[in-house]
Amino acid sequence: MTGLVTIYGIPRSRAFRNLWAAEETGVDYVLEPTDFVTGAKQPGFVALNPNAKIPALRDGALVLWESLAINLYLARKYGEGLWPATVEDEGRAFMWTLWAATELEPIQMQWAYNSFVRPPEQRDPALASAGAEGMKRPYGVLETVLGAGCPYLLGERFGIADLNVASVAYTAWFNGWDFSPFPKVKAWLDSCLERPAARRARNMREAA
Repeated sequence: MTGLVTIYGIPRSRAFRNLWAAEETGVDYVLEPTDFVTGAKQPGFVALNPNAKIPALRDGALVLWESLAINLYLARKYGEGLWPATVEDEGRAFMWTLWAATELEPIQMQWAYNSFVRPPEQRDPALASAGAEGMKRPYGVLETVLGAGCPYLLGERFGIADLNVASVAYTAWFNGWDFSPFPKVKAWLDSCLERPAARRARNMREAA
């Protein structure tokens, strides 16, 4: 099933996650460039997302925001191979998606903001160091799960749970965080982020 959807954002933002999901599903989509400094504050965009943050998605009359929720929707509607086959695995996909947003992303962004995102004069080395150390806990959880004989989070097949977690972990993977204590996580991330659809989305982000 295909359709035309609009993704609002820029590749060098959380919209990268949605570009990857759209590429995986094969849905017809257009990227409406909207930056997070001025574009997201324009009245037309705020009418779509009252939070005034990117990304957002429009699919016909439906408007969604929150990047990982958008991905769940894209996978459920358009990504036959991405969506779990059972209700039980749907629950696990929701679990991993929320885990990425609550357990992984906040501590990872503490490291990122204070290591390379903010201008040097605004970085706090102590917070960067604490963030780098704190990331060991969620990545240790992933290492344990992936070490149980499953190549992907829900078993033998790549799916939306992998895409959502890997798209969050991309920040650490691309920016040189030390994954050497977590070889199974590193191998899994390499597998996910070198997929052809991920490569196409990465090319957009990394060229920006």
